Order: sequence, then C-alpha cells, then structure tokens
Amino acid sequence: MTDVAAASSHSASASDSDIHLRIAGSALSSAGQVESLSDFNRWLVACGEENYTHVEKVPLADLERWHIEPETGNIGHDSGKFFTVEGLDVQLPEAAVSSWTQPIINQPEVGILGILVKEFHGVLHCLMQAKVEPGNFNGVQLSPTVQATKSNYTKVHQGKSVPYLEYFRDRSRPHRVIADVRQSEQGSWFHQKRNRNIIIEVFEDVELLEGFCWLTIGQVHELLAVEDLINMDARTVLSCLPFAGAQLPEVSGDGFRASLVRSCGEEFGSAHSTGEVLTWITDARTRYDVDARRIPLNQVRNWCRSDELIWHESGAFFNVIGVNVKAGGREVAQWMQPMIEPLGIGVVAVLVKRINGVLHALMHTRVEPGYLDVIELAPTVQCTPENYDLLPSAARPPFLDEVLGADPAAIRYETVLSEEGGRFYHARNRYLVVETEREISPEEHPDYRWLSLGQLAELLRHSHYVNIQARSLIACMHSLWSPQTAYA
Repeated sequence: MTDVAAASSHSASASDSDIHLRIAGSALSSAGQVESLSDFNRWLVACGEENYTHVEKVPLADLERWHIEPETGNIGHDSGKFFTVEGLDVQLPEAAVSSWTQPIINQPEVGILGILVKEFHGVLHCLMQAKVEPGNFNGVQLSPTVQATKSNYTKVHQGKSVPYLEYFRDRSRPHRVIADVRQSEQGSWFHQKRNRNIIIEVFEDVELLEGFCWLTIGQVHELLAVEDLINMDARTVLSCLPFAGAQLPEVSGDGFRASLVRSCGEEFGSAHSTGEVLTWITDARTRYDVDARRIPLNQVRNWCRSDELIWHESGAFFNVIGVNVKAGGREVAQWMQPMIEPLGIGVVAVLVKRINGVLHALMHTRVEPGYLDVIELAPTVQCTPENYDLLPSAARPPFLDEVLGADPAAIRYETVLSEEGGRFYHARNRYLVVETEREISPEEHPDYRWLSLGQLAELLRHSHYVNIQARSLIACMHSLWSPQTAYA
C-alpha cells in the first residue's frame, strides 16, 4: 500500500518530464493525455468557455425564492435550506474593539470538500475540477474533485447530481482515507460554518468526466503561484496532505528550502513542543471571554439597509448584495442569492524564520466571532489594511507594517488568491510568506508562537485548530519545496 507521505513528497517534486497530465475530453490527444502545464492552460481556457457565469447585481428585495422575514429582517431561502443572513452581537471585553454588531451568514450544513488521489506510473495525482462560482473574480478556477453543500448534493435546487460524490459517501468502495476532518471557514463572515475536508486514495479505474483533470501535486503547487486560479476549497483540502521531508535527500544545508523540508518532518528542532503549543492554545481559549449571539438582522447597529443592499455606515468592511446568476456547466442554469461583498483586497501573511535549521511560521491565536471554539491559529497577519484607518490604533495588527514594508528579497511567496466564490463576491487576499530574522518573544507577544509545518500538519488532523486562511498559506508553503517553485 502506498506510503502517502512519501508519495506526496515524490509527486510534489515531479516535473512535467516525469508524468503524463490526464485531461478529459482534450482535443490535444485522443487518449486524453498531454505532457505539460501549457497544455493544461489551453484546456482550462476551453473549460472556461463551457463553464461560465453571468452575474448581475440585483436588489435584495427582488431575489426570487428568497424572502425577508417581516419580524427579524433576516434573509432566508423559501426551502428553509442553503443559508440565512442574520445579525450577530459580539462582546469581547479584552479587545481594542470590545463590542460590535454585524450581518453574518448562518449555514449550519456541513458540506463536503474532497479530492481523489491515485497513482499513475508511480506518481500520485489529484483529480481536480475546473469550476466556476458566481463570486469568482476571474471565472473558472481549479477546485477539489467534490465541492458541495448538503443542500447541493441532496438536490434541494432540483439540479444535476454531483460528480464523484459516491467516492466520499460510499465507504464500501475499495479505497483508502488519507484525511477526513471537519474544518471551519471564515469566522468573520460565517457563524460556526464547517466543511468536511476529505482526501481519498483510489485503486480502481476512475472514469474521467468532462471538466476534470489529473494533476501531480508538483503541478498543483506550480499553479498556486498563479493569481486567482486554485480556489479556496482546493487549498484547504491540499493543506491536509501529509508530506515526508526525508523523501527529498538531495536537499541539504541551511538554505531556505532545506529548512522548509525539515520543517515538514519530526518534532525535533521545533521551538516549542507540541504539548506546549496545545497548552498555549487552550490557555488562549480560556483567557478570552467571547459572547457572540445571533440577533435579528434588523437589530444590527451602525449598518444601513435599503431594498438594494446592506452596508456599514462608514462605507468600509463589506456589503450584503443580491445577485442574479446565469450559468453554464453547473448543476443549475439560473438562480438568485444574497452574497457578502468585501471592500478592498486583504492581506494574509506569515512571517517565517529558520530556528535550529528548521523553518518555523509565526502563528497567531486569533479570535473571530463565528468560530465554534473561541480562537483558531491564524497567520501572523490577516486583515484588510484600510479597515484599520477607522479603528483604534491599538487594534492595528502588530506585524502589519513589517509585512507591508518587507524587503522584496525576504518575500518567499506572494500572489493574490480568491476566497470562496459561492457566498462571497470578488473576495480576494494577497497571500505572503516573508522570511525574517527578528526575535519575537512570547513575553512581548503572548498571542504569537513559532510553529514548524510538521506541528501544523499534526494540528490539521483535528478540527478547529487552524483557520481557513492559515490552511491556504500552509498549502502555499508546501508548494515552495517543489523544485519548480522553491527558493534556494
């Protein structure tokens, strides 16, 4: 049986000459096999012509099959499924901003985000889908094999079946579960939203459907450098893949890549033991007193509402808008829905440092009102900088200025990636990995600790430890050890 960590590492280091890219329905080969990412790019363009959305903003009051509850002002679907837009009252006494109210999405369903993996010629491949969501900034993006809410796969929308869903729900099939864990989504915009992140290794032949392709992990890593291409749901599942640093023996010395590979290995060399990290997280969850209560949407303070949209009186943060969607290549051809429209491009950045020859990431115990368990580990910086022009100076993230003013030579990864396009309209963040030599002590910054990627991988085996933005960055950092993308 495949050593998954070793196979993942080998697949991550495989070049185009080592593999055969498999694409369904490719005009490039009657066998559906091509040999380079340039061929993949042509296939993706063709997919974009078949899979598309035309999205028009419409007034919230005009959303078909959605209603505004007279007593609460909450926005809900006529079926009672999918999600509702409600209000949230947050009390956080220890914070620089100690209380506020806001709109929030309540979607209690646990969806499925799943990737099938399979070996071809000794190299592990991921089955990825070219998928378009109404909120995508640039149309079609690369998504997991399956990306579906419970309302989707139980056909509340009366649409088509979700392809490959049976592999993730029928456990009688001859396959192996590599990862299976419930993880949170954005705690600032979702109320206790979770999805099941699953990776399944299959040994049988899998029919390759239109709009799907097999890619090595190394190829996926290359594509992570492309703006707005690998979607958020794919990134969170990819972060759950195990890696074995020892599988790259050619990497040696004290360079960045060597320290990164060692970081994916054993706990030896970590700045803090895993026991110390768990105690630190538990202490933070005990120390912070967060009271987040769902309230009627018409009771949120400092927010304005019209038939068109909902917005903050400052003109910052986000809007709640309505959209009319016409789609090709989707389970449903036309629908309407509310969406959250963030204002401004965010910054999601992690400071990394070589400690004892092992790369460490500076993680933050971050409080968000929609989390199920008070705090989760977040990147060093996670914010939309413009919002802090309106907030007290004490609320400004401690390392934001260091990240924004980083020497280009210290930036190990940088690109703009989209967030979830099913609920958020054009939500984008600038993802950064910045190397530093700065000494950062727990006494000076008690909410920050240096963790190795191996420790983060261990925490990712469990629910609600590592937030969605950090999981995206972990996938991005894993991409840096591929020969095509790594820094020396």
